[in-house]
Amino acid sequence: MHRRFFSLWQLSVLLISVGVGLVGGVLLDRQGLVAFAPSPTGATETAPNWRLLAEVWHTIQRFYVERSAVQPHRLTYGAINGMVDALGDTGHSSFLTPEMVDLMRSVTEGQFEGIGAEIQMKDKRVVIVAPLDNSPAQRAGLRPGDIILQVNQESVTRLPLEQVVQRIRGPRGTTVTLTLLDPNTEQTRDVTVVRERVAVHNVTWQQLPGTTVVHVRIAGFSQGVTKDLRQALTALEQQGLMHIVLDLRNNPGGLLNEAVATASQFLSSGTVLLVQDVHGTTTPVPVQKQGVAPGLPLVVLINQGTASAAEIVAGALQDAHRAVLVGETTFGTGTVLKPFPLSDGSALMLAIEEWLTPNGRVIWHQGIAPDVVVSLTPPAVLLLPDTERTLTAAQLQASDDAQLLHAVHLVTQAAKAPTP
Repeated sequence: MHRRFFSLWQLSVLLISVGVGLVGGVLLDRQGLVAFAPSPTGATETAPNWRLLAEVWHTIQRFYVERSAVQPHRLTYGAINGMVDALGDTGHSSFLTPEMVDLMRSVTEGQFEGIGAEIQMKDKRVVIVAPLDNSPAQRAGLRPGDIILQVNQESVTRLPLEQVVQRIRGPRGTTVTLTLLDPNTEQTRDVTVVRERVAVHNVTWQQLPGTTVVHVRIAGFSQGVTKDLRQALTALEQQGLMHIVLDLRNNPGGLLNEAVATASQFLSSGTVLLVQDVHGTTTPVPVQKQGVAPGLPLVVLINQGTASAAEIVAGALQDAHRAVLVGETTFGTGTVLKPFPLSDGSALMLAIEEWLTPNGRVIWHQGIAPDVVVSLTPPAVLLLPDTERTLTAAQLQASDDAQLLHAVHLVTQAAKAPTP
């Protein structure tokens, strides 16, 4: 696939990254708005009422008492945000300031500054979708599903996502304190995170001690992930390591073409996903040829932090009966977000297509349900390949990562099953 769309991951990971300086917005006055408006003779019932917008703009400019708040670029961006929010596509279609557009570029390169967590608005609350591997957020104990109530003791419950982001952002080496609500226990806690420069290593792997199972972790789908995955799969196969647990937990997604190519490493034929456009036309995206591990025993780990492109991979492998999915239902991101650049360097991120699994299952707001439900209860933590290198077999079995241990059992049993 030569088209490259930004998914939820590019949009939301950058929201907690350090900015590069806000570029001023479009400065419009009443005359500018009226001049831009279509003539009354050409207006239709479906056209925006530009004159009404101009009336509001002019009234605010003349009469609003707190003059310091009457800033043209903030009003302009607020109006755009309101228009996009009115679509009801919460957590997907969005408006990006010039600052966010620049940050998006750095995220796709796999390195940025911030706390290293994906956040988005869900049910009118700011929710942590997933902390990135080896990020300050992960080390500080941020968990998928945590709801951000306060930033530095200031309530953010009524603020739009962009303003929450502005409060979390800051230069590396500085700290930010988040007041978090655990939706499962209804308990709150304060967590202080030191902002850092985050380098994302998206593919890591490790043979689990005392087993012939390889734990392959994909932390995100930035550019080059498939190349790294192919190298890892080739290396482990050369070493005779034939049982794979593919870990997509807390993977917030990424580039669509990388997701298609990744799923294709484990499939020999068929479809990776269906893409449905604005007219309801559905187009299958086929499996790419020459995957390096189409026959190796495989179990996939998912949880509520598995989103976007990671859900595409999980759904494709599940529909093809290629792998058993273990864990918890995924986040439920299922749209292709395309950037539409605007004249001042800002951009609209609009959902232009919807992703479906090969069998036509809806991902958007539904998520991918596991074949085997295994939940983790805090303070249980996920084992990662980087931390498994020093474990003994006994320490692995004593781990509280019940999802990984169950996946190891299943993939081992699958390898022992007779071939029909």
